[in-house]
Amino acid sequence: MTPAHGHLGELDEALACGTRALEIAGVLGDLQLRILSTSLLEQAHYYRGEYERVVELATDNLAALPGDRLYEYFGNFAPASIFDRWWRVVSLAELGRFAQAAGDEAEAIRLAESTQHASSVSGTYWAAGVFRLHEGDWAKARSRIEHAIAVARAGNFMLTLPLVVSASAWVLAQLGEAGEATSRLQEGEELLERYAAGGHVSNLALACYPLGRACLLLGRLIEARRLGDRAIEASPRHPGIMAHALHLLGDVATHPDRFDPESGEAHYRQALALAEPRGMRPLVAHCHLGPGKLYRRTGKREQAQEHLTTAATMYRAMDMTFWLEQTALSQVAS
Repeated sequence: MTPAHGHLGELDEALACGTRALEIAGVLGDLQLRILSTSLLEQAHYYRGEYERVVELATDNLAALPGDRLYEYFGNFAPASIFDRWWRVVSLAELGRFAQAAGDEAEAIRLAESTQHASSVSGTYWAAGVFRLHEGDWAKARSRIEHAIAVARAGNFMLTLPLVVSASAWVLAQLGEAGEATSRLQEGEELLERYAAGGHVSNLALACYPLGRACLLLGRLIEARRLGDRAIEASPRHPGIMAHALHLLGDVATHPDRFDPESGEAHYRQALALAEPRGMRPLVAHCHLGPGKLYRRTGKREQAQEHLTTAATMYRAMDMTFWLEQTALSQVAS
């Protein structure tokens, strides 16, 4: 019931079921049920934007996992040693703790590759790709995401395919490969309907905003706005995902071809209000970079410099080289 409610976007119910299952596992002293319940709770907390809690649960679960049961599934579709690291990697990435994420990424890849199971390998490379995408290392993000797509297709593992295809569209657009990005964008939109038809609300929201990012980079602003709106519509209980979607809408509103400073400022403010209390440091930095560029264009130089300086300080602390360079260019231009 925990993942069923989670996929349907019923996150309070997912949390209640997972917590109850974990309590029962404790009463029974059932390690298998404890490991499985905790793993599924990690996913629910991730959808809820509670990334620190995901890290705590995954860390405790991995510590409780016997060394001779690393490849045991415990009733899940991937071994707990791998599944828990997926959610810890993507949560650490949201928190801007990239050095820690890199260690988990390497270990998860090592474990997954040794299984040769499509679900384990494709899920691991999806998580690794999301991590590198948030970090701004586009070349590594591309290699990991493309591998995830190839493995998912070869193994007919369709659960993660829409997620990795949508991420691929964003990365390819960022790298300037418009033709391939457009192809992946079209495929991604078609795959979204599988999530919609199956009621997979959480993954639908999670896949929408990367496609919107691809559209924005390709200059398809109406489509980018539509996908951002769709992500928000699908994520009323997903504040982390909603924060990303609102930031996307802020960037759409401040695009030179669709410049609406009031709307852009409002969207950035709303995204920041969701991101800050959840410790989403990379997104918080983006939510300062956006207004910094906006205020520069509207002649508010003091406000622009304040936001750009905050963004640069945060990017430097997280070693987000690509984004630090983007901020430096904006500061020079201002």
